[in-house]
Amino acid sequence: MAGCYHKKTPSSFRLPDSIQEAQISRCLQAGGDSLLKQSDSTTDDWQGAAGSVDSLSFRVKHHYSQGFNFVVTSDSLMLIRQQPEEAVNRMETDSFAVRRGKGIVVADVRILPNDKQDSVWVEIATEDYAFGWVHEGHLLKQVDPDDPISQFISIFSNIHLLIFLIIISVIAVGYLARKILKQNAHIVHFNDINSLYPTLLAVIVALSAAFYASIQLFAPETWREFYFHPSLNPFSQPLLLNIFLVLVWAMLIIAIATVDDVRRLLQPAEALLYLSGLAAVCAVNYIVFSVLTLYYIGYLLLLAYIYYAFRIYMRHSSETYYCGSCGRRLHRKGRCPHCGAVNE
Repeated sequence: MAGCYHKKTPSSFRLPDSIQEAQISRCLQAGGDSLLKQSDSTTDDWQGAAGSVDSLSFRVKHHYSQGFNFVVTSDSLMLIRQQPEEAVNRMETDSFAVRRGKGIVVADVRILPNDKQDSVWVEIATEDYAFGWVHEGHLLKQVDPDDPISQFISIFSNIHLLIFLIIISVIAVGYLARKILKQNAHIVHFNDINSLYPTLLAVIVALSAAFYASIQLFAPETWREFYFHPSLNPFSQPLLLNIFLVLVWAMLIIAIATVDDVRRLLQPAEALLYLSGLAAVCAVNYIVFSVLTLYYIGYLLLLAYIYYAFRIYMRHSSETYYCGSCGRRLHRKGRCPHCGAVNE
């Protein structure tokens, strides 16, 4: 499935597909999938030249069904006007293109076992009421589900965007670190403000990134189901997605609390610089933990990072004195380790 997750071979210790599919099937039956209701109103099978396709089985394994809406994301999607059997038998066919950004809908699915390239053919209906057939594998590489959450997932899973984010994050962190150190300004984990929220936000971003990668690694079918049918309601999802969505909501709430605390504790210019540094740290956390967790290194690194982040925060929060000369926080009265002034 192009675009919905990082290109990494799933773990050999992953949750078996049969268990993941059983969970998906239970959710569909409990929630009442609208696409299945449409197809059940006529028949449980789609009739094809090579036999019938069970709609529930196809919906569970492929995560979409008749009536599912996509949006074309490539420059164009080519469809053939004739029946797929004609293309398989190398008969003459003609095709037409559907341009980027156009909405399309699945009209039918046909399984052709004698097609060695891809046995699944999908009939597509366009906005202009034109119909055409395409291999499933070719289709899914050039479309996204017509849902803003699915498209958001696809964008942030794009390898080119990931490389761009890495480059921008490294430049931003380098620039901000130089500027912050030069101005002796506040920055999370190093010269933090007297608030738990920034540390908590950075840690939750790291946790969310690691959990996001873990779902792709150990339960890829569960993640694909979420990609095709996303929801922001954690209580309507299987356990793994439930935890992930709770982390996402916690991230949003803590981010709001962080901005409020920073605005209260710092002057506007200092607050902007601090929030920029915090955003850069969170971006680095997302990239590092979402990528390294796919190779298992991220788990040890995550434990070390959580220990470091809270240890630093506890040390800073215990500093109740301020140097009368430079204004830096101190553990105790006496000589300031930063400027050398004696405080009594």
